[in-house]
Amino acid sequence: MRDERDGHGDAGRADARDDGVLSYDLTVRPWIPVQFTDGTEGVLSLLDVFAQAGRVRRIVGDLPTQDFALLRLLLAVAHDALDGRLDDTDDWTELWESEESFDAVPAYLEQHRDRFDLLHPVHPFFQVAGLRTGKNEVFALDRVVADVPNGDPFFSMRRPGVARLGFAEAARWLVHAHAYDTSGIKTGTVGDPDAKNGKAYPKGPSWAGNLGGIAAEGHTLRETMLLNLIAPDSGLVHAAKDDAPAWRRPSGTPGENSAPDFADRPSGVRDLYTWQSRRIRLHYDSDGVHGVVLSYGDSLVQRNRQKYEPMTAWRRSEPQEKKLREVPVYLPREHKPERAAWRGMEALVAPVRQGEKADRNEPAGFLRPALADWLGLLVDEERIEPGTRLRLRTYGVLYGTQQSVIDEITSDGVDLAVVLLGEQDQLLGQTAVNAVADADAAVRALADLASDLAHAAGTEADPAKKTARDLGYAALDGPYRLWVSGLTRGVDRHEHRETWQKTVFSTVCGLARRLLDEAGEAAFTGRPLKTSKGPVVLDSALADLWFRSKLRRALPNGQTRNEAASP
Repeated sequence: MRDERDGHGDAGRADARDDGVLSYDLTVRPWIPVQFTDGTEGVLSLLDVFAQAGRVRRIVGDLPTQDFALLRLLLAVAHDALDGRLDDTDDWTELWESEESFDAVPAYLEQHRDRFDLLHPVHPFFQVAGLRTGKNEVFALDRVVADVPNGDPFFSMRRPGVARLGFAEAARWLVHAHAYDTSGIKTGTVGDPDAKNGKAYPKGPSWAGNLGGIAAEGHTLRETMLLNLIAPDSGLVHAAKDDAPAWRRPSGTPGENSAPDFADRPSGVRDLYTWQSRRIRLHYDSDGVHGVVLSYGDSLVQRNRQKYEPMTAWRRSEPQEKKLREVPVYLPREHKPERAAWRGMEALVAPVRQGEKADRNEPAGFLRPALADWLGLLVDEERIEPGTRLRLRTYGVLYGTQQSVIDEITSDGVDLAVVLLGEQDQLLGQTAVNAVADADAAVRALADLASDLAHAAGTEADPAKKTARDLGYAALDGPYRLWVSGLTRGVDRHEHRETWQKTVFSTVCGLARRLLDEAGEAAFTGRPLKTSKGPVVLDSALADLWFRSKLRRALPNGQTRNEAASP
């Protein structure tokens, strides 16, 4: 557990105002966990995290998804504080080159200080004052703490549940709940017109839970925040003049927002990054938080939000097009837990034919994140050096049982030169995508070998095929990350890809030898098999022959001279 002491006395205790009302001011109290560039860790206030952003490496929350939610909160603060100073790429360049990029933040936070008070009696931060159920129930904090698995408390470090939280940690989970809370039936609250018989029926997970979240990470938190700040005049995201974060809007009330202008929202990224997906009220005493009331808040339709949400890729959904009779329909492209970030490279970089089908009049099959387009614009306009290296971080949640529980949290990252994201060097981006295709083809050949050996031995093929596929991708994971980090302007892309194919060829051949060695006597003897060319005896030797043929076709430049000369 982190030590969250500060200069306000005991660790985590609330302050008492002159009138006796408790207060916990998030602008000055430490609550955001960070890792500094020297490797040490600490907890900073909102003011300090901006003031020290140049010496902070990154946010290190209780879960990776918490890092993503907190980053989006900081971005909303930065966008709003820099209003009028960040319109286009010229403005962005001045911020990038300035040592005082966020000098407007202290005055901004002072102006809105009351709205960042976690315990404010009228408008507590990210909460609804007075929110209650018909029976005035107060529920356990498990409802907001996402690292307590529903139904599986024995697998948690917090067994059997969460009885109490310090104010700093409670604030983090509050932000996380608005981003990633589960769906399912929740307790209805007084004043919610959608509640029936004391129940609020499912409206889906909180907004970020629908996303395959992507963020650009620089060498410091300052760089990270700036890289993710998309200038409104870039045209890459919707930016209405009335765009504002939650703390500059009227405090929420139970249930869905019923304001006349609500249908036109989100009004921009400030609104979206602080979207009030839930209605929450924390229950506390001077020492911390001991209970919560949580129900549904503002829902948001997923489809065709690509001009609003820049931190996810989008996939075309033809089933939804048929259902809605609307073309095109794009939905957030979620991350698959078993799929490493580099295997989704085509959704990140700028390949020659990004998601296009053969018919150019047909909508693209997928859209990369507007964030990737923004980074590409910066490099194309030479706002940042093409060789600048950054990490694209991915964040996602896999929900289970009708999205009412969190089954798995995914987080990964891939390092690359920013030039791969630009439109001017598309062939470099395409090379990165083609290299993933090389890996896919080689792993398929390996999986087929495992399947053939299982058939030859008379055992079940599917488990062997899956195991071989997992082994193949795991073995290529590190080599690809290293290879793509060296793909930048000035590198001969043909030679670089040839080097990759040789790496894949030798790696997969090594795994194949292991499979052959472990195949056993039954596979060596083989079994009769009918093929399109007639009956054969499928044994380990024939399986090896088929594998090598497939691998040579998949990786035409992968063999060394000695390998090509061997039988």
